Amino acid sequence: MKRAFLFLGSPLPVAAAAMALVAATYGLVRLAYGLLLPDVQAELGLGVAAAGAASAGASVVYCLCAAVGFVLAARLPRALVAAAATGAAVGAVGMATAGDATVFACSAILASSGAGLASPALVALLQRDRAAAPHPRLQTVVNAGTGPGLVAAAALAMLLPDWRLVWLVAAVVAVAAAVATLLLHRPASAGGSDAALAPSARWLAAHVSAIAGALLLGVGSAAAWSFGRSILVDAGASDTASLVAWVGIGVGGTVVVATARPLERLGPRGAWLLTAGATGAATAALAAGASVTALSLVACVVFGWGYTAASGALIGWTASIDPGRAAAGTAMLFVVLVLGQAVGAAAIGVVAEGVGLAVAFAAAAVVTAGGAAAALVARAPRHAARVAAD
Repeated sequence: MKRAFLFLGSPLPVAAAAMALVAATYGLVRLAYGLLLPDVQAELGLGVAAAGAASAGASVVYCLCAAVGFVLAARLPRALVAAAATGAAVGAVGMATAGDATVFACSAILASSGAGLASPALVALLQRDRAAAPHPRLQTVVNAGTGPGLVAAAALAMLLPDWRLVWLVAAVVAVAAAVATLLLHRPASAGGSDAALAPSARWLAAHVSAIAGALLLGVGSAAAWSFGRSILVDAGASDTASLVAWVGIGVGGTVVVATARPLERLGPRGAWLLTAGATGAATAALAAGASVTALSLVACVVFGWGYTAASGALIGWTASIDPGRAAAGTAMLFVVLVLGQAVGAAAIGVVAEGVGLAVAFAAAAVVTAGGAAAALVARAPRHAARVAAD
């Protein structure tokens, strides 16, 4: 058999392309905002409170787009993939060419639409791919694309002479990844009707604990995502040291690929308790030891692993409640997660201006710990079949 036919029937090509799209829309576009924020503030004069407001606005747009995905993913996953790349690329180009803080902030808000559309679209796309559908663990692997995207963003920030070039590269990668995903996708035969996948009141009630956990994780994690590099710079870290710490977040997110199997054995609620708890502990470590290089680097690695794995646990959590509505459940929980980030980014920006970033990060760690505890009060999905029948 010729080597060219080696991957025929394999889920790896489409999964790799989908992972690259997550890396672009999340790691290179949406979450690189916090990475490049100090440089943007220095050149464009974007204040701390304004930066928090822009991050909150980006989160609101993410939520709106994920809500669109909630409704349309089952019917139009390919169209949503194309729209995700378009939103991310146009926003990234806008940030790269911004001449003032207002244009930059508006472009950052637009760019966040890419991530909002990508998650539900890719969940539905993989569920309907002939090769990928039999391998549900690929959802966690694809979701872990955030890690490599963050590593790439930090590497580009260190290698390129201007922060604007990072956004231009991100735009190109987003478009290329979306094209590859659509070309490699091989649709399976159509499943049940879309009406059968419409959420019910029982379905929503079964998600109460997951919704609460996602909301609190969003609020707490906003500290590191929006001001993670800023707290290190304020504590005296050099530009290189703060960039290396951001690479640590990406490395931690990438490690999720290797830990997918043991986390799966814990079950979604056990995995959530562990990973969300690790995210809170890492945030607390940044609050207490941002000036200690080794501690801050370890904290960033743990944060990257914890957050990325926790978002994967949310996918598993909703799938355990009702596999047939996993795309809708993912969209809903990711909307709640990022809605929490919108609230958290705005609140942390205000708190930081009043009492400092260290106190703001400590408060965020407490909130995140509360989110982890949601798994302790969640009921096992004993009625998944009955929920699916609604």
